[in-house]
Amino acid sequence: MSRKPIFLAVTALVLASLACNLNVNLPLRQRETGPTVTEEINIPLPAGQTGAADLEIRFGGGELDLSPGAESALVTGTAAYNVEELKPEVSTKGGRVLISQGDFDNIGSLPNLRDNVENRWDLAIGNAPLNLTIAAGAYRGRMEFGGLSLNSLRITDGAAENVLSFSEPNQADMDTLTYETGASNVTLTGLANANFSRLAFRSGAGSYTLDFSGELQRDAAVEVTSGVSSVSIIVPEGTAARLSYEGALLNVDARDSWQASSGDYILSGEGPTITITVEMGAGNLELSNR
Repeated sequence: MSRKPIFLAVTALVLASLACNLNVNLPLRQRETGPTVTEEINIPLPAGQTGAADLEIRFGGGELDLSPGAESALVTGTAAYNVEELKPEVSTKGGRVLISQGDFDNIGSLPNLRDNVENRWDLAIGNAPLNLTIAAGAYRGRMEFGGLSLNSLRITDGAAENVLSFSEPNQADMDTLTYETGASNVTLTGLANANFSRLAFRSGAGSYTLDFSGELQRDAAVEVTSGVSSVSIIVPEGTAARLSYEGALLNVDARDSWQASSGDYILSGEGPTITITVEMGAGNLELSNR
């Protein structure tokens, strides 16, 4: 289904909306910078933990790199910063661990990261069973979760440029993967390897790619809710999928093996099925196998 004249108008709306959102005046305040401090982070596994641990990462802004690799620990890595308020804080209570970036509630505003402020976390996560929550602001992120044991994953962020990947299968049955973002550029790859039962992706204006490559081990339900945006959904050849959508000003570009069927789009395949529902205000929805 193609509505090219409508889509041209919608594209202009997308660009205008992105410009408004990405240049919004956040409550930034100049902060005095100093020499860069690099702190080691080493969080052991919660003592006596029998079930999944709860790990929450709160990151205001800067660069955030997450990957597997913490041996015999929950989290290891470094945090480099040159503003005192960005000093990371770690708190542990029972099976819950919180890594947070300063006390922004008390300082009243985020430091201005557009100038000479440095803030970078490079963290490795262990493979113990885990419920992982990430809350971030305006940042650049790289998140690799392949081979971990995630029972659940929840990410919320603001104006982000983030690439999340599962290069290897998740070692646990994930109940729900939730990703909520604002005006962002986000790519999710290897999603079949996440081994989730349900994926809820919610976004504002922006550009988003959901790539379901990997090993699909069971039926999965996917809900995509987006504003004025461009969304690309990739399902590999041979994976069964069915997609339904809503959006009055939505252009759907179905490529490769996707076929229209009674108002939906289907992809023939064997084994488990991905059932996708998309609700977009306006924009472009692209379906492909690669």
